[in-house]
Amino acid sequence: MDVPEVPSKVDPDALTAVLDGRWAELRRGVRAQMAGAEFRDPVDLGIEAHRAQVLDQLRALAETDRPGLGFDPAYGGGGDVGGSVTSFEMLGYGDLSLMVKAGVQWGLFGGAVQLLGTERHHERYLRGIMDLDVLGCFAMTEHGHGSDVQHLRTTATFADGGFVIDTPDAMARKEYIGNAARDGRLAVVFAQLVTGGESRGVHAFLVPIRDDDGKPMPGVSIEDCGSKAGLNGVDNGRLSFDNVRVPREALLNRFGDVAEDGTYSSPIESDSRRFFTMLGTLIRGRVSVAGSAGSATKRALTLAIRYGEVRRQFAKPDGDEVVVLDYLAHQRKLLPALAKTYALHFAQEELVSKLHDIDASAPEEDQRELESRAAGLKALGTWHATSAIQTAREACGGAGYLAENVLPGLKADTDVFTTFEGDNTVLLQLVAKGLLTSYKQDFEDLSPLATARFFTDQVVNTLLERTSVRKALESLTEGSDAEVFFRREWQLRLLEDREDHVVEGVAKRLRKAAADPFGVFNSAQDHVLRAGRVHVERLVLEAFTAAVERCDDPDARTLLERVCDLYALSAIEEDLAWFLGHGRLTASRAKAVTSAVNRLCSELRPHARTLVDAFAIPEQFLAAPMLTS
Repeated sequence: MDVPEVPSKVDPDALTAVLDGRWAELRRGVRAQMAGAEFRDPVDLGIEAHRAQVLDQLRALAETDRPGLGFDPAYGGGGDVGGSVTSFEMLGYGDLSLMVKAGVQWGLFGGAVQLLGTERHHERYLRGIMDLDVLGCFAMTEHGHGSDVQHLRTTATFADGGFVIDTPDAMARKEYIGNAARDGRLAVVFAQLVTGGESRGVHAFLVPIRDDDGKPMPGVSIEDCGSKAGLNGVDNGRLSFDNVRVPREALLNRFGDVAEDGTYSSPIESDSRRFFTMLGTLIRGRVSVAGSAGSATKRALTLAIRYGEVRRQFAKPDGDEVVVLDYLAHQRKLLPALAKTYALHFAQEELVSKLHDIDASAPEEDQRELESRAAGLKALGTWHATSAIQTAREACGGAGYLAENVLPGLKADTDVFTTFEGDNTVLLQLVAKGLLTSYKQDFEDLSPLATARFFTDQVVNTLLERTSVRKALESLTEGSDAEVFFRREWQLRLLEDREDHVVEGVAKRLRKAAADPFGVFNSAQDHVLRAGRVHVERLVLEAFTAAVERCDDPDARTLLERVCDLYALSAIEEDLAWFLGHGRLTASRAKAVTSAVNRLCSELRPHARTLVDAFAIPEQFLAAPMLTS
């Protein structure tokens, strides 16, 4: 099989056209606005000055129509969910504190009012949320419960025609709430709804936390979380409630309501189904975090690759010093990371399109598949950001450690992405659960005990029957290395077979759960997490493959083919132990995978600058002194 050579020169604009995809015009508009001086990075700012700058930038965003893209057109919104998420993603090229604060205001707070509330809430609040007349918070996480939202301890007890919001103990204090410490006036508070002496599970309530003068409302305690490792332009705070009364209408009542006499009603009978349906409507924030992490990664790799083309170190025998990006070791650091960034970008774009296109009346199975994909891409994308930005920092040596060269700030600001909007380890379990159960409607909750019992009772036999006959593997090993490695079908089928085998292995282990459900699940947790990861890696490769097919420019397409090869073969190389241990690759072929990755790094080295320039990051965010000295 002959692998086409990449042309010596490829137009980065042709690559940008593929990367920008469905919302290309919107991306161009965001880039143009972010190039303005008012969106400069924070330079040696204290916390209060940084917060003030971010709020000013937020107000500048509010002057455009982009913050309203995701809202209902009946209230002045754009009805463009995908465009809304894409615009948040683009903010990741600049100060990530702005992206987070915008995400809290328009994504989490505004999204909760729109998606969990009804007409009375929309009419009263949505316009003010869009234009920043109503600054708000999203108060879900508690000191004692982060990922385990179903067991939050804050209570909302119906009494005398309204609700009493209460923090029963220190573990129920709302923690790390964006917009709470300084700017927020209204909070969406998640609490256990209690009426008639019966708990109906977690619901959301609109609770004023400050008056018009900015002072805490009676019964509301607000603390500033203070300095953090990063994102110090976001005013994170702690909220506690001491029997704070709110009217009955404060309940965001799309999925559950309380009548004047305290009678509870809901269109969803099961408490747990209602809870997961409610959370499922709020996945936009998770999708936005994955996208903005990708933007920050692109910025870091662009800086590192540009630096690698100007920094010289050590001399050849002829006396000329070598540009560091010409060293294979340096290419090995940066180019596989760049290939994975491309791959995750196309997977993210595909996810955003699915989110945009899905209808509220879509089958529950489709909704759950979307939630699973969002969870998996958020996990892999934010872990990749953490790894790639650290690699970029190291690739720039001491220069990369100076704050003026951006990378330390990117590293600090993105570090928390792996745990907010869902802890990545928990999210991969969610992905695996979806693989094993197809999100059965009566699935109970995320606890290991309930998961193991459900697997045992209803899923395992069906799953084993479905995966017991896998595709024949003979074609995966036919031909020479050169023929096989660059055949997309081989790459895809190898990842598909690994996924089938891993999922089957998890199911076999969980069949033993009848005697000790928690113990069996706990002992299989590493396999559960692997199942989630390998599933998402397969989806990412499929998305990259589809993007290559969409590329109309022949030269750009050839270059993307090689970048896709590098992503696929790097992913296989990272898991060589599994492929060897399970007989999918011979020892000689495993060694050849490493040689193929080296070859691809060498072939792509002349195009490294083109590949990062194609991200079209506004130049003011790449103005690092290390590139000009």
